[in-house]
Amino acid sequence: MTSVKSWAQSHVGTVRKHNEDNYLARPDLGLWVVADGAGGHQSGEVASGMIVAALDRLRPNMTAGEMLAEIRLAINETHEALRAEAASRGGDAMIASTVVILLLRGTHFACLWAGDSRAYLLRGGILTQISKDHSLVQDLVDEGRLTAEEAEHHPHANVITRAVGADCDDIELDKVIGEARPGDRFLLCSDGLSKTLSEAELTSLLGTPEGVPATELLIAAALAHRVNDNVTAIVAEVSG
Repeated sequence: MTSVKSWAQSHVGTVRKHNEDNYLARPDLGLWVVADGAGGHQSGEVASGMIVAALDRLRPNMTAGEMLAEIRLAINETHEALRAEAASRGGDAMIASTVVILLLRGTHFACLWAGDSRAYLLRGGILTQISKDHSLVQDLVDEGRLTAEEAEHHPHANVITRAVGADCDDIELDKVIGEARPGDRFLLCSDGLSKTLSEAELTSLLGTPEGVPATELLIAAALAHRVNDNVTAIVAEVSG
């Protein structure tokens, strides 16, 4: 029987005036979420908040399969609601948000996402990025036109190609499933963290002794680097 400890923290950062990130930590459901709003004028906060509120309403006692279906339904309904709200504001209004979701049940995990908020897994001291960014620079990397290192410093590194509430009829969440083992540490984060700290730094800070709230160390490190975006981190630790 596995159990999970988790920590979650968000910070406005060192430049922005408003925090447009939101997160959800529901260990009782085996569910953790990070949403990073886009659109400016606090619209991003509305978008990320609606995503978190919709997922927070999921009922308990569902199977993993039922939960995944309900997550997709909730995200689709939120996508439609955000598009309707943007249309009502007129002009070129956009109210959208990235999202990354972790579901942990027994000895398995599922990760779903849209955008460039990320999920990582630290296992045996090795950090693996579970999610794959929906971004312009990731597309260029996939096409062989940029290296991963070049993508990190590209002037259009913040351009995302998929988001909940974006101008498309349907929102598709990518999904990865796998085994969850005792000692695993999962990290969900907004791009404020992943674009500020290197993978070596993430690995080191995430690999703190068992029971230490790594989120505090991650956020503090991002602030020390003068992070220019909102920054959010959730760490979920699987124990035997």
